[in-house]
Amino acid sequence: MEEYLDSLADKQAEKVFFVLDIVEKFEIVPSKFLKKLESADNIWEIRIQQGNDIFRLLGFFDGEQLVVLNHAFTKKSQKTPPKEIKTASELKTTKSVISRMENHAT
Repeated sequence: MEEYLDSLADKQAEKVFFVLDIVEKFEIVPSKFLKKLESADNIWEIRIQQGNDIFRLLGFFDGEQLVVLNHAFTKKSQKTPPKEIKTASELKTTKSVISRMENHAT
């Protein structure tokens, strides 16, 4: 995720962080910025548009408060590519397994 954000132009990165701030601060976030993907198991997308560029940050809720962002890409079509959803789902599963292992070890 960090590598992807570092690859963006300054104006693009500013817009990404502006939208992330909205998602973090508001209890009810407009679907223009945050939307649950219907074709995925509890995967959400943060939706960002800067000029003609469309960016998506995919992640999931860890409990009720925090969206864990685990995948990002530049969108080139109307639909979110299944490959990108699959990557986010696999990363979500990996995080869940690691979290359970950490909880069991303590």
